[in-house]
Amino acid sequence: MQRNVLEYLEQIVKRLPDKTAYADEKTEMTFAQVSQNALAIGTFLREKGLYKQPVVVFMGKHPRTIAAFFGVVYAGCYYVPIDEEMPSHRIELIFKSLDPGAVICDSLTAAALGKFGYQGQSYLYDEMICTPVREDLISRVRDRQIDTDPIYIVFTSGSTGIPKGVVACHRSVIDYIENLSSVLGFNEDTVFGNQTPLYVDACLKELYPTLKFGATTYFIPKELFMFPLKLVEYLNDKKINTICWVVSALTIISSFGTFDRLVPKYLKTIAFGSEVFPIKQFNLWRKNLPEARFVNLYGPTEATGMSCYYEVDREFEPGEMIPIGRPFSNTDILLLDENNREASFGEPGEICIRGTPLTLGYYKDFERTGEAFVQNPLNNCYPELIYRTGDIGRYNERGELEFISRKDNQIKHMGHRIELGEIELAANMHMKVNTACCIFDGSSKKIVLYYVGDAAKAEVAEFLKEKLPRYMVPNVIESLDMMPLTANGKIDRVFLKEKYSKR
Repeated sequence: MQRNVLEYLEQIVKRLPDKTAYADEKTEMTFAQVSQNALAIGTFLREKGLYKQPVVVFMGKHPRTIAAFFGVVYAGCYYVPIDEEMPSHRIELIFKSLDPGAVICDSLTAAALGKFGYQGQSYLYDEMICTPVREDLISRVRDRQIDTDPIYIVFTSGSTGIPKGVVACHRSVIDYIENLSSVLGFNEDTVFGNQTPLYVDACLKELYPTLKFGATTYFIPKELFMFPLKLVEYLNDKKINTICWVVSALTIISSFGTFDRLVPKYLKTIAFGSEVFPIKQFNLWRKNLPEARFVNLYGPTEATGMSCYYEVDREFEPGEMIPIGRPFSNTDILLLDENNREASFGEPGEICIRGTPLTLGYYKDFERTGEAFVQNPLNNCYPELIYRTGDIGRYNERGELEFISRKDNQIKHMGHRIELGEIELAANMHMKVNTACCIFDGSSKKIVLYYVGDAAKAEVAEFLKEKLPRYMVPNVIESLDMMPLTANGKIDRVFLKEKYSKR
């Protein structure tokens, strides 16, 4: 029985040592190189006395960063990815929360450490990988590791503005990778095109299956997502056949007429998640890649990534919603109403998750861990934790789970309970609207709709009056040249709220 993620690397390096594992525009690393560098880093850290501590990996998005991740795990520590593209204040808070045992840098990031208030020990990657591997040190660590030992911390945004460090262990990651791989059908011929930053858990979908199967992952240059045609050219040039992207990254291609000029001809598996896929944009993808598989994924960082999946097997009309389907094997979904009882069939409830994929909680934050990871209220016989996602879902008439909205996207307006997601869904039905985002300004008590597209604001307003009850029609409608996105490609709702409040 597998109990350590490093077994993926140790098994594949024997079979495919010289195959490219990870690559960017400048660097390619084979499985043998990844293994050698990881073992050297693990040896270096153990010789420095580091063990069972957080080690920050402060490097850019490139293959060497992945070797650093595995090196930290070889030392019996857990890696914490940080990138300079993150806001400085956020990085400062993370360092303050962590008090890490060490930081691994490259030549570009080493000079930046001081401005984040970190005064501890830092080491250069290029120097660490020159360390002679000591099998005795590595073996002692490996013998003592168990599957509930932590392997990484990734930080998510907290409602209080203080980042929360989610701690994942070997057991939850292995369970996730095995189930995700089974659903999406990865194999040795899989060529991934990675879109997400390495400091979010979304990158797990490429990093670990690459090791499990001997696949290859290309880190797509971030700037290409500003130029849809060049992005598709890159996909074709690298013969990328599998992508696991946030929805906004996909609509960048479909909403600007790219398919009229070029199609990503090698793509066979397209997994998407983190946001609702506007049906109009989704249908463009399906029309132009009729032989590809499309899979909707859903899940929170606190459950190690994705927890549910739905492979699109039918046509969807504008105004419909693609379900999130069913949970992965070894995962269970509970829909709880406001009284902590199971929601009736077809009725909305909070999506709660139980099972092996649950992470260990929030680093050095037992209070917030206890608020989110709670005793299953349907079980009064023995201790059993569930994670309360804060997302609202329901089962449709086919028995498929549908995501409705975040709890914090529910508002009370003019005496009515409103889901902002329903307004976005209606706006995205307009033929001249490429993408839309709805926010609520608490100070002015106004519903604000931002959209990208060729439609005039008056057109959008009239369209929504026909589609929505009067109390749901936005008070303000604003056109944008481009929808603001977060670093991992989601619509930046915080930015839009601040944008409106400052007007």
